[in-house]
Amino acid sequence: MAGERARLFVALDLPEPARLALIDWRAPLLAREPELLRAVAPVALHVTLCFLGQQPVADADALGAAVVRSVGAAEVGALALGEPLWLPRRAPRVLAVAVGDRDGELARLQAALSSALSEGGWYEPEGRPYLPHVTVARVRARGSERAARALGREPLPRVPPLAFDGAAVSLYRSWLGGAGARYEPLARVELR
Repeated sequence: MAGERARLFVALDLPEPARLALIDWRAPLLAREPELLRAVAPVALHVTLCFLGQQPVADADALGAAVVRSVGAAEVGALALGEPLWLPRRAPRVLAVAVGDRDGELARLQAALSSALSEGGWYEPEGRPYLPHVTVARVRARGSERAARALGREPLPRVPPLAFDGAAVSLYRSWLGGAGARYEPLARVELR
């Protein structure tokens, strides 16, 4: 359909052990405050590299090709699950876990993607420094103020240390819905 647009983003896909560790870590928090937090689906756990917003569907193939070229034969290793975070800090909308990038490979990959996608006119780099993280739960809209107070009072439990390598980089189309977003991969590059 001419003029159709889609909500797109590029993400680092996590290996299964990292997903399982995050699911296990968040389970007690979700059980404690089910009316305040909504889990992100296990298959949707990822590290966003570039959020592209609404883009013409007709550009999807060119975007996918730009992602493949930018990623090339990249290696993204020496990553680790880090500290839990409420984002944004003042009025949290998500519960996330930081991703450590010991050798800077993830940051270099994100910068390469950012540059290539902005040159193509699909992405406007953010003014703030890149913060690699995985969103594990969303604060329910009706409880956001209450969640900030209730959940912010107690320190979050430590995330078990887990080192991992990035699995792949994907260009995703996001389909929004009442049960949460569903992500459709449009292009995927396996990492070495």
